[in-house]
Amino acid sequence: MTGAAFFDLDRTLLTGASGPAFSRTLRKVGLMPDREIPGEALVFKFFDAVGETIPAMIATRQMARAAAGWLRDTVRKAGELAALDLEPEVPAFAKSLIAEHRAAGRKVVIATTSPFDLVEPLARALGVDELLATRYGVIEGAYDGTIDGLFVWGPGKLAAVRNWAAKAGVDLADSYAYSDSIYDVPLLSAVGHPVVVNPDPRLMVFARIRRWPTQHFDVPAGVPKFGGIEPQRALQMLARPQLFPWVRWDIAGTELIPREGPAIIVGNHRSYFDPLAIGMTLAQVGRPVRFLGKKEVFDAPVVGNFVSMLGGIRVERGSGSDEPLAAAADALEAGELVAIMPQGTIPRGRAFFDPVLKGRWGAAKLAAMTHAPVVPIGLWGTEEVWPRNSRTPNVLAIGHPPTVRVRVGSPVDLKYRSVDADTKRIMSALVDLLPAEARVEREPSPEELARTLPSNYRGDPEAEEGRRPGSD
Repeated sequence: MTGAAFFDLDRTLLTGASGPAFSRTLRKVGLMPDREIPGEALVFKFFDAVGETIPAMIATRQMARAAAGWLRDTVRKAGELAALDLEPEVPAFAKSLIAEHRAAGRKVVIATTSPFDLVEPLARALGVDELLATRYGVIEGAYDGTIDGLFVWGPGKLAAVRNWAAKAGVDLADSYAYSDSIYDVPLLSAVGHPVVVNPDPRLMVFARIRRWPTQHFDVPAGVPKFGGIEPQRALQMLARPQLFPWVRWDIAGTELIPREGPAIIVGNHRSYFDPLAIGMTLAQVGRPVRFLGKKEVFDAPVVGNFVSMLGGIRVERGSGSDEPLAAAADALEAGELVAIMPQGTIPRGRAFFDPVLKGRWGAAKLAAMTHAPVVPIGLWGTEEVWPRNSRTPNVLAIGHPPTVRVRVGSPVDLKYRSVDADTKRIMSALVDLLPAEARVEREPSPEELARTLPSNYRGDPEAEEGRRPGSD
């Protein structure tokens, strides 16, 4: 026996209710009055906020009686029209999860209370294997006001899943279920891998008690939401220059950052402060970004959990694994911004002062995989805020704050024929965004060299020559 993946529809595969789309298309085909039912919009907004309620489900069950006399073919036409609106509303992370389950050999099933004939076109568009939905009784091509079989809600949904699993040879102990609703606890409890998605308040508490994982399909896996807002967006509300009196910000070119759609953000690496500088820049356009970061950051107590909450992507240098790039590609496919420091780590010693930046090929390879635009961000002065030989940034420089210069450039013109050649194009674009002094050969002082080394370094700063990126 094999496993399956069961997905609820409203507030799970869809971030909100399907009802508005169905009502709109039922009006288009002439099955409902042209005017909106008084209070209808408020009902849907309430559902989006708190999820299913028993009164709402009683009303949903009574819809079978209200639909008596409707021609089934006309309802199917309304479903086809609704699918055109709803399919693009299914988050890309949900679609990629469906693909993952299918690649693993699991059948994918939508289990929803909504009427079968309205949902079936959407299920077909998503390429799922089975739809378990409430079916209305039909006589001579028209609904007869009854429910044919199970009302697929709560215990009825579990019964529908069990009946189908028995016929399909599916082992529920090896299956996954995804839902937002406290009323789907029977189904979630019946499978071996329950996952709560965008949970209603009661399911959120229940899931914590049962230690069920929580997910939101409109953000990467592992990114939580509080009051419907992911942590990074909340932090962006605080990303104001006046909250950093120990830094003077000089940011330009933010109009070159795409306002929507995928993009790979690349920056040169001079300081531990660089990610914050890029985050401050992207906050000006209100877009969260997913950073690829070293595993050491993710393994650090407290900091690692925080970085994961922000949607960071863990990279194990030297492992040869393509998993981080695959996760980054998934984020790009979902229309997200992904940030990479192509140098891999902050250069040490004299390499820090080299006018020619040397990078790894990760950004170029990711661009070749996805054809997402690569937007360069040149950073300068971050090392004055937080030099590498310091464990913390200098937050006491309020009277004489150093200037952090940030310049956003146009997308890099890549050829996708050679990752080495495209990496050089990326690094050259970054150099072009740096001030003129960055492109001049000079001999650093011993003090300057010392600032480029880790705080626990015990070697000779003068002996640190240009090491390959990421070698520390």
